[in-house]
Parts: sequence; C-alpha cells; structure tokens
Amino acid sequence: MSSTRTAVRRRPSRRTGAGAGRRATTRRPRRRPVAGRRRARPGTKRRSSRNGFAAVAGRWWPTLLVAAAILAGVAWHSQPPEVVAVVGPCTVAGVTLTPEQLRNAATIAEVARSRGLPDRAVVIGLATAMQESRLRNLDYGDRDSLGLFQQRPSQGWGTPEQIQDPIYAAGRFYDHLVAVPHWESGDLTTVADTVQRSAYPLAYRKWSTMADALTRVLLSDEFGRCTQSLQ
Repeated sequence: MSSTRTAVRRRPSRRTGAGAGRRATTRRPRRRPVAGRRRARPGTKRRSSRNGFAAVAGRWWPTLLVAAAILAGVAWHSQPPEVVAVVGPCTVAGVTLTPEQLRNAATIAEVARSRGLPDRAVVIGLATAMQESRLRNLDYGDRDSLGLFQQRPSQGWGTPEQIQDPIYAAGRFYDHLVAVPHWESGDLTTVADTVQRSAYPLAYRKWSTMADALTRVLLSDEFGRCTQSLQ
C-alpha cells in the first residue's frame, strides 16, 4: 500500500537572542548641552538679551537719573578751589605782603569759601598762618613742622608732600577748626591754639586786626585793585 506524503512548508525558526525582533534603526547622535545655556521650556519663547536690558533700563531709569545727578553734584563740590593769580605786593593794615604771601592768603580764603564757611573762618585761618609761617609755604620748621600752618606729619596732619600743598593744608586746618566748640564766637587766639597746640598760645592775637582787614580785602573788589595798581 502506497502512502502519499504531504509536503509541509516549514516556517523559519524564530531567532532568539539579543537581536531577535528588533528593527534596524539609525540612531541620531545626541546633542550635548552647551555649558551655561538652559533649555527653554516647551511653549515658551526665549527673551532676547536686548529686550531684557531695555526692560531693566525702563524700570530703573528714574533711579539711575537721580544717582547720576548726585554724583555730578559731588564731583562739582570736590573740585579744588581756584588759586588767584597775584602780581605785586600789597599793604593791608600796615603790613606789606609779597606776591607769595598774597597768593597763599587768597588760597586760604578760597578754600573756606568753597566749603561754605563764614568770614570768621578766614580771619582765624589768616591769623594762624601769619603767626606760624608769615603766610609762606615753608619746607622747614620746628621738628617736622611744614607748610603754611606748620603742620606735623608725625601728628597725623598728612604726608610732607600733602602738607606743603596750600590747598590741602588749609583744608586740614578747617577740618580741625570746625570741630572746636563755639569757634565762630570764641576768642580768636584761644580757638587757633586749640587747633594748633602752639607753645605760644597768645601769639595769634597780634594778627587779628590785620587778618580781619585782609579778609575784607580778599573777599571784595579791593583785592583786585590792590594787586593791579603795581603791575
């Protein structure tokens, strides 16, 4: 008896292993994040730096304007006072002053004016400088004393270079003067000695009349006429 074989088509065997059932795909290389850059959240737009600056400036411009005005005012007040050009000697209250003395006297007066101090400060400053140096910018003195007011570097008045700058020296004198109680109404020689600590505390008094007259001259048109008459 003959038997008929039925051809049976075999299905390919299933592959097993790591690669079984996977589709061949091409992977895209992952982008590395740039340092310092944040990814924007979905649905949000990145704001440009220019727009951000404009927003900040718009918010703070009133404050910036006020700050600029304050800085400009400080810079204006910090400008050094003008030194008056003087030619020829001038006699005030019987005392003849040389051009150097007049220039230094004018500087002392101008520093006080630039600080808004009254005439009384100028009178005390001139009497003090007249007694200490005869209104000359000396590069010597008792021990380490220097300049118009014979200020001492060792006592904290400044460096030798600073003390020999008439504008600086006058400013330092006025710094100490306004700290003296009742300096505006007190006795001139007492007030001056409180600042200077002189070995001769009563010596300033003899220059009070001359200093008072010179102050009036310096702060008026008479000073210009006095210096121009001998050109």
